[in-house]
Amino acid sequence: MKKFEFLCVTVALVASFVGANAQSIGAQRGEYLARAGDCVACHSVPGGKPFAGGLKMGTPLGAIFSTNITPDPETGIGSYALADFDRAVRQGIAPDGRHLYPAMPYPSYAKITDEDLAALYDYFKHDVAPVRQANRENEIRWPWNMRWPLVIWNAMFFDPAPYKPNPGYDAVWNRGAYLVQGLGHCGACHTRRGVAAQEKALDEKDPQFLGGGVLDGWTASSLRGDPNAGLGRWSEGDIVTFLKEGRNVHASVFGSMIDAYNNSTQFLTYDDFGAIARYLKSLPGADQGNEPVYAYNAATVDALNRGDVSAPGASTYLTQCASCHGRDGKGGGPLLPPLAGNPNVLAQDPSSVVNLVLNGAGRVVTHEVPDSYRMAPFRLQMNDQQIADVTTFIRNSWGNHAPAVAASDVSKLRDSTNMSSSRVILLKMR
Repeated sequence: MKKFEFLCVTVALVASFVGANAQSIGAQRGEYLARAGDCVACHSVPGGKPFAGGLKMGTPLGAIFSTNITPDPETGIGSYALADFDRAVRQGIAPDGRHLYPAMPYPSYAKITDEDLAALYDYFKHDVAPVRQANRENEIRWPWNMRWPLVIWNAMFFDPAPYKPNPGYDAVWNRGAYLVQGLGHCGACHTRRGVAAQEKALDEKDPQFLGGGVLDGWTASSLRGDPNAGLGRWSEGDIVTFLKEGRNVHASVFGSMIDAYNNSTQFLTYDDFGAIARYLKSLPGADQGNEPVYAYNAATVDALNRGDVSAPGASTYLTQCASCHGRDGKGGGPLLPPLAGNPNVLAQDPSSVVNLVLNGAGRVVTHEVPDSYRMAPFRLQMNDQQIADVTTFIRNSWGNHAPAVAASDVSKLRDSTNMSSSRVILLKMR
């Protein structure tokens, strides 16, 4: 072969390799961003195809169903141009002009950069398998199903500006802020909602941001520096462990966070774990100085060891709970979480503790391996007063101090919740 021909073939092979490698890197980046945004959790159902939609989500106005975001041209987003995808994701407006309900977290996704938005579009357009599945009609009746009020809602509560790095902090902090505020949309669960169902704050400039909220029968705990019901006693390393392993010495994932962990947070890089931890640990708590910081107290375990079960709920705890969580409330190893000092136990709102006792926990899958132990449901074994007593006992033992639980609180959650089953999708995205 002549030198010139050899050179041409070599250049062509190199160009082909570089192009294929660039495509692969682009696909991996888009997949990673979809993981970080946890798109699969809302746009998939158990037993269904990834991203084909159909998940039923309750709202104060009625149920809505997530949509098909696979590249099917008729039932999905296959006909979307980049501009259409951009308007839907970052502005909450469908190609036909319909305003999306803010159950689609576009107030958070508005912070996504142009580059990341384009990578997400390429991923959904070219790497997700198309699924022909028609979208379900929402169960919102007239006049609440009219979309024009969302124009007013957006004018009042929506900031369309993308994330702007804060020059007062370094690149690691800013990366964490970008992930938490934008793709991760952590505030959608962990920030209280106002009368119009809006998040009361969208970034750290407002102390209400990530201060905890209640959603679908679960208490999403504070992600700020609150020493008891927040992350005040957690180190950055504790946060990294929680995001990567789904548990740490303080708590374990539960409720809706199981879906976020199973399909999103554990797949992030250690650099991003560290960035998120750095950002969260910079947020001061709301109750610092207003109540004493949790400290372990052995009085409860001493009483149980003596056979003293005179406190309401103590006998139930000893027979139903102690075998996993210990008489000392410290749990058992990495798979059985502590109750002593657990921020979810110490939360003012008892919804999560009551919900877990009523309905049990979903399945946590770490590194594609299902957990060995799960919290069992007790809604059939215990009545409302028994659950109220044992949860009150847990919330006021081993140094815990939290408001008592009433039987009426349990009754409301019993009526509004069903037996828990984790939506383990464990998406093989490529």
